[in-house]
Amino acid sequence: MFIDKNYIEGLLEKAKNATREDVQAVLEKAKKREGLKHEDIAVLLQIEDKQQLDEMYKLAGEIKKSIYGKRIVLFAPLYVSDYCVNNCIYCGYHKCNSFKRRKLTQEEVAEEVKILEKMGHKRLALELGEDPVNAPIEYVLECLKTIYKTQKDNGEIRRVNVNIAATTVDEYKMLKDAGIGTYILFQETYDKDIFDKVHPKCLKGNYEYHLTAFDRAMEAKVDDVGAGVLFGLADPKFEVLGLMIHNEHLEEKFGVGFHTISVPRLRPAKGVSLEEFPHLLDDEMFKKIVAIIRIAVPFTGLILSTREEAKMRKELLRYGVSQMSAGSSTGVGGYKEREEGHNVNQFETSDERSPIEVIRELIEDGYIPSYCTACYRKGRTGERFMKLAKSGDIQYVCEPNAMTTLIEYALDYGDEELQKKAEELVRREANNMKREDIKELFLSNLEKLKQGQRDLYL
Repeated sequence: MFIDKNYIEGLLEKAKNATREDVQAVLEKAKKREGLKHEDIAVLLQIEDKQQLDEMYKLAGEIKKSIYGKRIVLFAPLYVSDYCVNNCIYCGYHKCNSFKRRKLTQEEVAEEVKILEKMGHKRLALELGEDPVNAPIEYVLECLKTIYKTQKDNGEIRRVNVNIAATTVDEYKMLKDAGIGTYILFQETYDKDIFDKVHPKCLKGNYEYHLTAFDRAMEAKVDDVGAGVLFGLADPKFEVLGLMIHNEHLEEKFGVGFHTISVPRLRPAKGVSLEEFPHLLDDEMFKKIVAIIRIAVPFTGLILSTREEAKMRKELLRYGVSQMSAGSSTGVGGYKEREEGHNVNQFETSDERSPIEVIRELIEDGYIPSYCTACYRKGRTGERFMKLAKSGDIQYVCEPNAMTTLIEYALDYGDEELQKKAEELVRREANNMKREDIKELFLSNLEKLKQGQRDLYL
């Protein structure tokens, strides 16, 4: 198995002896952007010196800006079922939790989608508990079909990422045929001993089957996969190295690693006590981890959810985060019933701002909020996407497309003030475009949007 606990613990033990000079040598190496070894990452995880921390944060921000520019991708989760056969001790959906379970009908799925479309969302993450009887793959496929065909006014969901339990090659092929975006699965923890402990008597409790899910997904030609761990279950330093080794495994075997990495922290939920988890992550360690992941895998999207408060999310945008949820509900049917209080959230959220509030602040901070889904629909996925990203050519489509979706959002959902600010931002950014032909295409699309056309992209 490619995750060797003794190997990772040995790396971390050796790195404890790293001197300030050792840390500086790794930072200098990272500035060259030629890749880091496992030993280098282990050394960065030991940084405590404030000057070196600030240097690392600055470097992470520079790397992110050089690849992603100013764009920040926005999305929302859609929870469709809280039936679950697992007993994961960190999750509000675990089977021993006593509450009335619910699975959305297709009419209810469509209703949730219409609400999300009224909020301006174009990409969703489909979420549900693991229950082969109440929520089999056929139900997932039906939900996908409903989401893609449900349109209200100018609203349209153009990309659905799917977060479902580890499954078979045949079922991943079904998801691929249904037109999913990224297949997302959190390992939860790479420490097998802790994995076994937090998944007692679970269908999910097969560590190796769970760990090799992306291998089966990629065998099924699902070439965009998104990983993550639930920080707080095990030693966070161990988890970061586990993520990096897993990514390398996929690159070596399939030619491409993670399309995205998510960094959720353990949060309170119904029936979940945080007191039994000794590895809870404080803010300073969390910021360090985000920066190190950005430095270690520069071209991988880094996702932050509304588990985090607005202040923390704003700070982490500077250190590497490139995608974030907005206006999220983590309950089944939660967008309709957000205020009624009888749905059960999978976990507590901390950033309760609406998408338009998030967008206003992003614009004020100089970012380009993006609902772009062009790469997926133009076939720029998997290895092809990574080649374009690493060559630098991806910037010539990503930033103009982000700007186009921002204007589309402002015209359809914003007031006059937001429309003005959005246009001022994109015209200013257009003036900085290096290629005149791309600038002309963007400005042409800008006028077409103002005339009523939609879904324009390069």
